[in-house]
Amino acid sequence: MSPETMGGNDGGLLPFGNGRSYGDSCHNDQGLLIAMRDHARIIDFDHNNGILEAASGITLEEIIPAIAPSGFFLAVTPGTKFVTLGGAIANDVHGKNHHLRGTFGCHVESLQLLRSDGQIYLCSSSENEALFRATIGGMGLTGIIISARIRLMKTGSLDIIEKITPFNNLEHYFDIAEANDAENEYAVAWLDQLASGKKTGRGVLIAGNHADNGNFTVKKRGFLPSVPFEMPFSMLNCFSLTAFNYAYFKAKSGNSAPHLTGMDSFFYPLDGVKHWNRLYGRAGLFQHQSVIPFETARKGIASLLQAASEAGQASFLTVLKRFGSISSPGILSFPRAGYTLTLDFPNKGIKTLQLLDRLDAITIDSGGRVNPYKDHHMSAACFEQGFAQWQTLETLRDPAFCSDFWYRTALAGHN
Repeated sequence: MSPETMGGNDGGLLPFGNGRSYGDSCHNDQGLLIAMRDHARIIDFDHNNGILEAASGITLEEIIPAIAPSGFFLAVTPGTKFVTLGGAIANDVHGKNHHLRGTFGCHVESLQLLRSDGQIYLCSSSENEALFRATIGGMGLTGIIISARIRLMKTGSLDIIEKITPFNNLEHYFDIAEANDAENEYAVAWLDQLASGKKTGRGVLIAGNHADNGNFTVKKRGFLPSVPFEMPFSMLNCFSLTAFNYAYFKAKSGNSAPHLTGMDSFFYPLDGVKHWNRLYGRAGLFQHQSVIPFETARKGIASLLQAASEAGQASFLTVLKRFGSISSPGILSFPRAGYTLTLDFPNKGIKTLQLLDRLDAITIDSGGRVNPYKDHHMSAACFEQGFAQWQTLETLRDPAFCSDFWYRTALAGHN
């Protein structure tokens, strides 16, 4: 295998999948990126036991149509199907069912890892276990994932029976979240981040289970609406989002009876709009995702929302989910038992950076951690406080591999 490389000079190597990461963990501006998308094929699929082996450059979008006719679906899927298999492992992605299935890495049987010494290592929980645990959630720093074997989930349908429960404020959400998880495979809450007073943290809890009607047809993508060009400034501000949030809350609240919805609209709503990120303008966006332990979550999540409000920053997509207690095999996996809040902010320069510092501090003070896979900002101290085992990954990192994130937090921050 001799993957193509892209750009750079002598700053090391880094595998590059489909470029869907929000942060700089997939950047290596001082070195070379190894393009993995050409290595996209299914090697083997056990239709009876639901074990798939595939090259790491294949995307989830390409996997789903191959497994669906046999009645299988991904045990864990993130909010976009445009990520590669290797990227899903390297970022140990999570979905709306962490309380039942854990992370993507929990379903990896084994993987083949090419290191800079020229050897290919078969890694699993019983063979080269240390490399296996470092590679899951290891952000591509242990070498090139050539292929992987993953366990799939048997389902009755690709369609989802969706149920929407409005909640009046943040406390209301916390009061119903655990019981909701116990009854459903999937659950995620959308919050109106701009609501204030007694309505602070209001939103809708969106739950779902696979239907039993046997629909396993993956619809081909037709025409997709698109943001045609990059805006000179962000279209997402307090005024536009206040109107959007009100309309969205009212629309969702009026559709609370259980109803059938398609796979794409339930799991991958943003995939239905091409170049949606252009709405944020030329300066782009920052995403902040944190997880707060159960015991401090009510206060910590409220403090995060208050900090954003006090800073006058509007989040377009504000999502709150409950993580379960299933541990990932990955030593640097982000999820832990608690609640995870995701906020998206247009980049307004120093004002936004100051807010991110504040959000990081609240997270750490609450005993939580910030997601490194979506980060482009956190300090070395914030990373170390959230991930005490980072040094274990450093000892197992392939010396020829590095990333902008690792330079910024683990290396430059501790030299």
